[in-house]
Amino acid sequence: MRNRPSVLIIVSLGMFAMIPACTPSKHASAAGKKTIVVTYSVLGSIVHELVGDLATVRVMIPNGLDVHEWEPSAKDIESLTKADLVVENGLGLEGGMGKALDQARSAGVKFFTVSNCITIRRVGAGEGIPSGDPDQAVGAEDPHLWTDPVAVKAMVVALTPELKTELGLDVSARAADLEKRLDGLDREIGTAVAALRPGQRKLVTGHESLGYFAQRYGFTLVGAVVPSLTTEAESSAADFVALKRLIAENQVKVIFTEIGTPARTVEALAKESGITAVPLKTHSMPADGSYLTFARDLSAVIIGALRQ
Repeated sequence: MRNRPSVLIIVSLGMFAMIPACTPSKHASAAGKKTIVVTYSVLGSIVHELVGDLATVRVMIPNGLDVHEWEPSAKDIESLTKADLVVENGLGLEGGMGKALDQARSAGVKFFTVSNCITIRRVGAGEGIPSGDPDQAVGAEDPHLWTDPVAVKAMVVALTPELKTELGLDVSARAADLEKRLDGLDREIGTAVAALRPGQRKLVTGHESLGYFAQRYGFTLVGAVVPSLTTEAESSAADFVALKRLIAENQVKVIFTEIGTPARTVEALAKESGITAVPLKTHSMPADGSYLTFARDLSAVIIGALRQ
């Protein structure tokens, strides 16, 4: 998954490196608006919420596709290199875009890296299955930050002044409103999770994608079909046996499947372990394009399945 050197451990809100800008006239859209390119749909939703019609926002990875593996076309690369600002997740999440993002940096495009303004979660001891994958080793940096509304709020707090300084966009009023709604969302999910007994708060997923959600709301990560922070990894027969044992030991009743989860492995695991497989949209946006709807739907599916 990783196409870049290890990133800083934890960076305080609002502190992140920016690449020197190209001239605004070179990158201005036909309507005179600045262009912001966002790597994937969940982050794109937040940027849309912040800027409204003050700028043109383009999401690079089509909604519903695997953010770990998607690769850009020549036209996509051109859009990146002509952007006034690129908003990326970082921590190697956009694995297939690595070279294109590096090319845009070399062209002098400004970057905002979301993982530089949040508290990065690291893989903890006892999480998942010991597979030898460096992306899943204890201490590895978890890129799936968007499953935690508080981390998304940190993105809003850090991005707002950068939009003003770098692009001349004053989004402070919109940001204040969005921050309040994210706070409310966090409380709402926390209240819903409280209906689950501690023994029910155990997660088995397609890959290790719910670490931030688990950390925020008090869940235990039992294991994953693909024991890695990326869908680009593969599971082995030994991993299958280990996960089956963990499911039995923890009395897990549900396995959550995602984009990139091997269907045949899930079917076999569910049949042999006597558990239910429940599809979970961890990487794609709902029809209304709202992050708040995404987070509500995600938590509702998790809570509803675990309460059965």
